[in-house]
Amino acid sequence: MFRKILIANRGEIAVRILRACRELGIPTAAIFSEADRGSLHVRLADEAYPVGPAPSRDSYLRIDKIMEVARRAGCDAIHPGYGFLAENPALPRACTEIGITFIGPSAEAMEALGAKTAGRQLARRAEVPTVPGTNDPIEDPRQAQELARSMGYAVLLKAVAGGGGKGMRLVTEDSGFPAAFREASSEALNAFGNASVYLEKYLDKPRHIEIQILADTHGRVVSLGERECSVQRRHQKVIEEAPSPIMTPELRKRMGDAAVRLARAGGYTNAGTVEFLVDAHYDFYFLEVNTRLQVEHPVTEQVTGLDLVKLQIAIAAGHRLPFAWETITPRGHAMEVRLYAEDPENNFFPSPGKIISQHQPSGPGIRIDEGVYEGWTVPMDYDPLLSKLIAWGNSREETIARLRRALEEYCITGIKTNTALFRRILTEPEFLKAEIHTKWLDELLQRPHPPAHHDANGASAAAIAAAIFQATHNGAASVNSNAQSESAWKREGRRQQQERL
Repeated sequence: MFRKILIANRGEIAVRILRACRELGIPTAAIFSEADRGSLHVRLADEAYPVGPAPSRDSYLRIDKIMEVARRAGCDAIHPGYGFLAENPALPRACTEIGITFIGPSAEAMEALGAKTAGRQLARRAEVPTVPGTNDPIEDPRQAQELARSMGYAVLLKAVAGGGGKGMRLVTEDSGFPAAFREASSEALNAFGNASVYLEKYLDKPRHIEIQILADTHGRVVSLGERECSVQRRHQKVIEEAPSPIMTPELRKRMGDAAVRLARAGGYTNAGTVEFLVDAHYDFYFLEVNTRLQVEHPVTEQVTGLDLVKLQIAIAAGHRLPFAWETITPRGHAMEVRLYAEDPENNFFPSPGKIISQHQPSGPGIRIDEGVYEGWTVPMDYDPLLSKLIAWGNSREETIARLRRALEEYCITGIKTNTALFRRILTEPEFLKAEIHTKWLDELLQRPHPPAHHDANGASAAAIAAAIFQATHNGAASVNSNAQSESAWKREGRRQQQERL
């Protein structure tokens, strides 16, 4: 194994990676911006090094600074997590130049599959069905508009260099194309350092289903099955689950075969995800390859019993995968929700600020991958993801029931979160019947909905009581001695009582 691993990321994914390293007995070095000096991943790492001011372009996107830290810390491997530089081939190339192992695919595989247009070209050569669209990046907005007219609206403008809904715009009419092109290019440049975009035909109400793959350096490529990611808001995944409610053994094999075939064609190694759109007739179309670990990887871990981060590290160290993909079958059902510091009642506006108190759920089938702690100030410089709440059960119904219960237990004060949105989703008849598609949530949010009888953070009375108990016993606050704190809680209790009347 490795002497020391540098984690070139922040937040919950940095915490997830360093915990896997600790279980493997591998020391870790973290990096942090000025805004993240007191963050959880810095606290938990064996060593931590500053890399610059808050803006990502001056810190987490600075390959030169990251390489310098790796040399100073004596690291022989780098894990990029997701986002930032995770899909930038310049990072694995820089690692190769100074003799450090990159825990991920090679730069060549990243370019062949990770760049969206190159991935589409390779998919067609590998006889994997693709969504109609352009094969090359489009630099000229006038040329792009002409192509959009020839394809017929609606079309999607998508960033060549990234994913996660960033650098993506839906264009439904010709008049809106110039502004959409500018916005997509600008957002792509800010998020990924590459303004290139391409065009893709928009499919009406498809499902988004992705296949998790692993490939070692000895020629074995395996599929770990699918994840359903159709619940999205503005192309950003919100809830993920495994297995997909619509999956059959035959469809799983066809999609798994296509994903493995594409990975082999691209010379891929390590963990990756092949994403597909599935229409009402269960025909699937290649969307893109994410050449990294996914935000939603825990749901695959829950139904397979595998640790994907440890497997990533083992593959990078030259180990063989110890199983064939035919032996992998999902056990039970898992579902993940992404807990964000944002206000759904105010157009999902980010809600940075200090976390006054926090009470996390637990109990049977519950896992939480967190990146924050009580007393931490959530910065406004980065993605507002706080934690990921994952539930597992023997059936989809049991999983949903456990996730509902966990959301009622979850309490965080000082900032606003999106927990109330998830409680709403988990009671919607269409979601319960798995009648969902990629525009379902956007449509749901347009429907009138009475306000929930919860506080602004979605905390139940039980969760508030638990938070008070925790704060008191931690010495963080004294309900008896601190009159200001006491009156605040009393005011909140009175407000909840009035709402229930």
